[in-house]
This record gives sequence, C-alpha cells and structure tokens, in this order.
Amino acid sequence: MNLKTLTFLLILFPFNSFSDTQLAILGSGTPNPDPNRNGSSYAVISNGTAYLIDFGPGVVRNASALSPSWGGKLEAMEIQNLNYAFLTHIHSDHSAGLSDLILSPWVLGREETLKLFGPKGLQDMADLITQAYSQDINYRINGSQPANLKGYKTEVTEISEGKIYEDENVVVEAFKINHGGLENSFGFVFTTEDKKIVFSGDTAYSEKLIEKARNADILVHEVYSEEGFQKKTKDWQIYHKAHHTSSVDVGRIAKKSQPKKLVLSHILFWGSDEQSLIKDVKKNFDGEIVIAKDLMILW
Repeated sequence: MNLKTLTFLLILFPFNSFSDTQLAILGSGTPNPDPNRNGSSYAVISNGTAYLIDFGPGVVRNASALSPSWGGKLEAMEIQNLNYAFLTHIHSDHSAGLSDLILSPWVLGREETLKLFGPKGLQDMADLITQAYSQDINYRINGSQPANLKGYKTEVTEISEGKIYEDENVVVEAFKINHGGLENSFGFVFTTEDKKIVFSGDTAYSEKLIEKARNADILVHEVYSEEGFQKKTKDWQIYHKAHHTSSVDVGRIAKKSQPKKLVLSHILFWGSDEQSLIKDVKKNFDGEIVIAKDLMILW
C-alpha cells in the first residue's frame, strides 16, 4: 500500500475504524465440571493488552492455548503478559483460577504486579492465596531458579459502581446486577476505541443491565435453558430464578438493549441443546446470536 492510498483510506475511514478490539472466550462453563467448558473467564484485547474478566478454573491454560507459544495467534495471551483481571463476584466458578493466575505467570516470567479489580473479599482472597503458597514462593526466590521479586504480588482494588479503571486502551465501568442475595455482584462495560463490550456476570433479569448494555457491540450474557428449567425440582427452580436468567428472558433483555452481537455463555443446558436456546431467545430477539465456546475469538 503506497502513501497516497493510505492517506485516502485514513480520510475515508476514521483511525479508530482500524482498531481491532477482540473478545476471547477463555471459559464458558458453570460449576458443572464439563471438560469442554472451563469456569467463567473472558479477555478483552485492545492494542495488544489483555484484560481478563473473571478467572474460573482453567483460565491460565486456555489463555496459553491462544498464545503463539502454544500455537495461537494472540501475543497478549502469552502467560507473562497477563497483568489485569476484573472479577464480577466471588463465586468459585468465577474465581477459583486465581491462584494459577497469581503464580504461574510469575514463575514463567511476569515481572509486573497483577492488578485485580473486584468486589469486597477479593483482597482477602489474594492475600490468603499468597500466604498459602508462601513456601513455594520463598523456595523459588531463594533457590536456584531464576525469579523476580514482583511478579507474584497483587494490587487489589475493591470496587463499587461507576468507573473503576481507565488507561489508553480501555475504560471499565462496573454496575450492580441481581444475583440473588449476593450483594456485591457486578456487570462490566468495557469501552475501547472501537467497541463497547458488556458482561452480565451472573444475574437474574436486570433493568440496569438493559440500560448499560444498550447498543453494545457485544453483550456477553449468562443463560439457563427454559426447557431444562421445567425439569428441575421446585427448590432448584426457586434458586435459579432468583440468581440466573432464562433463555426466554435473555431474549427480552436483548430486544430492549439491542446489542449488535449477543453471546450466550455460562450456559446451563440441563439436557437441552444449542438450538433450543436459540429458539427461545429468538422469540423476542432477531439479532445475531452466538453460543460461546472455549477458545472462541470474536470481533
């Protein structure tokens, strides 16, 4: 491409049209131990920097699977480059990968502190993990293995609603959602040069989420199968109705918020299939629907 052609393209298309914010699905599962779906985790990748959203079981391995070292194409997913992570809530299927995220990137070369953002309790979680692995940390520092003194440490910001982070690549806003009685549960809005990506976290039907997700480029929303729900016992129906969102209600949410792309994740199938979910959502929403799968990359 010569200079004249490039100049013409920059006039025709604003600079930010060339930005390439990506969404990587690192874990699309639930507490159920589906070997094909790791615990909840995602990455927004903007200008070569990865920002993790949740860190369920398997987060580090799936991030590595997308890195050039292990056959992938995303340099941001190299393990030593995992420096930022945001937690929607403290449930273990969203947070049990934290010890791996704190320690493994350091062992393999991370030289920066891990910046963590999440609800009250995250500081204790990070501190206690570091304490639990103190013998391992001390041996690596004081033994013959090359090790730095910073990469295993964490900087924790316990969040409330509003803007919680901003740099040259991204602005992150947190908002309260409706996860039953778990008060400190959040959704996130990630705004980059070219994308608005919204994460529902775990939530029942939420008017606030509809407001925050309006006209998003991508809405990542948890879901349970309405078909499968009808087969659950009454006590589990009460629980899931208060804490999660049915496939029919996700369609209602999407109809009101009108995302360009709706990504269904944290999926409770309960014996149903993908087509059943899509059919339910399409009762109210006629836009693009994606069933999340681990290692999927979306634009």
